Amino acid sequence: MVIVGAVLAYVLGGFWYSEKCFAKGWKAGIGTSAIPNMPMAPGMITQAVGTFLLAWVIGVTETTDSLALAILITLTIATLIKANGFFAGKTKYAIFIEASFILAMAVVMILTHAVL
Repeated sequence: MVIVGAVLAYVLGGFWYSEKCFAKGWKAGIGTSAIPNMPMAPGMITQAVGTFLLAWVIGVTETTDSLALAILITLTIATLIKANGFFAGKTKYAIFIEASFILAMAVVMILTHAVL
């Protein structure tokens, strides 16, 4: 379940930050136009590792019937993402996109465990 949840959440990220979803508002809100010129591999690899780690945490909390802990961990991560965004001078919209993506990832992972 951990691998399936991680893959589904990673794929969601590809859509979440695509031009079909939130890319335009997010790019405008992060305060840089350098995004197209930046190498994507470091960020994508780091995102894959982080997504797997969150899926692993969700998997551990699922095996111990600790849904409340999974929710608390997810809210903590989303709050820290928001704080980082404020410190970085991002717009509230960009911060919302980033923090809500963490919540959406956790929902996908939790539902993966519930369904499979």
